[in-house]
Amino acid sequence: MFIDEVKLEVHGGKGGDGIVAYRRELKVEMGGPFGGSGGKGGSIIFVGDEGLSTLLDLKYMKVLKALPGEKGKNKGMQGANAKNTYVRVPLGTTIYDEDTNQVIADITRNKEEAIVALGGRGGRGNMAFATGINKCPDFCEKGEPGQIRYIRCELKVLADCGLVGFPSVGKSTLLSRLSAAKPKIAAYHFTTLVPQLGMVSVQDGRSFVLADLPGLIEGAHQGAGLGLQFLKHIERCRVIIHVIDMAGSEGRDPYNDYLIINKELENYKMNLSKRPQVVVANKMDLPQAKENLEKFIAKTNLKVIPISAYNNYNLDELKYKVADLLAETKPFSLFEEDEIAPEVTYEYKEDEPMFYVEKDKDGIYNVKGDKLYRIFQMTNFENESSMNRFARQLRSFGVDDELRRLGIKNGDTVRIFDFEFEFIE
Repeated sequence: MFIDEVKLEVHGGKGGDGIVAYRRELKVEMGGPFGGSGGKGGSIIFVGDEGLSTLLDLKYMKVLKALPGEKGKNKGMQGANAKNTYVRVPLGTTIYDEDTNQVIADITRNKEEAIVALGGRGGRGNMAFATGINKCPDFCEKGEPGQIRYIRCELKVLADCGLVGFPSVGKSTLLSRLSAAKPKIAAYHFTTLVPQLGMVSVQDGRSFVLADLPGLIEGAHQGAGLGLQFLKHIERCRVIIHVIDMAGSEGRDPYNDYLIINKELENYKMNLSKRPQVVVANKMDLPQAKENLEKFIAKTNLKVIPISAYNNYNLDELKYKVADLLAETKPFSLFEEDEIAPEVTYEYKEDEPMFYVEKDKDGIYNVKGDKLYRIFQMTNFENESSMNRFARQLRSFGVDDELRRLGIKNGDTVRIFDFEFEFIE
């Protein structure tokens, strides 16, 4: 089964918790803290595999979770880091962040790796908090939660050039004549339901990969026919072969076909209209083809390659033309500027606020913020010393000052995620 799009929820592994422990060796006076830190959580890493051709393996994986890190140990020993979870995907897989629609990674090489969800760091044991003032801390940190992401994986076939055109213009027949591929060929529309690839060899030793894509119709860029489902597969093609039924055997006008398909390519993505295009007049063995070709050239003033895929007529000229264009055409960017993440980073940006305060209609002051939530999750609220440390952190971040600036009074309620308390000066 050919699957070219899946959606997943991915969770990086949680870091292991630190522990509270003390030295108790014989003849070691005032042993002090000896609790180790937790190990790092595993990350989820996607790896390109040239042996795969579909995303079927991911189709039924709704949630993918990496392993958590090991807890810290006694005698100051750190817990083991968790192993990363590797997910194999076919070459040509693009991974998007569903929340921002930005590209996380574009995997095009065998064994190429991309970190999709980063594991959390391990929490520090009480040994890490020892200072000259507090020589025997009795608290530790919980492990940091792993990164959670909602992603979309799209497979866009790797081909040097692609065949586009209306249904039944002879694209599948042309692919079977130019390469050893055996696509389904039949006398009805949308015979090709999945992209077909073939290796084309030129007599001078050059070669290229050709893709036969499902037929396009008017409105394809909005989802008509199989448009949106398979237009994406042409994005990696450096050259477009536009196949036209010059005999008009389906009752359509070849010139109108040419205009409609080009409009669909332009409306789908601006970059597609910038690619070099070879216009091919197919079915030249049928009546009216020669007359229609003369009219077409008069209207467009284009250089058209007349062929007959059925009779193998003039196919060598097409091969040489495509090979020459590929030699002088550099790869195009697959994405618009706003689709590409400026940098793939799993750290918080410096300009991201540590917290912000909102006052509800009921008078409760809500303290929120992603950075603050991470610290909140790593705090052990069952330990009084750990809670006092969290309170000191809030003061150092400026939470108390911000609450006063907003007009908080003694007795007013403050909510920090799952906890509520009364503010007291």
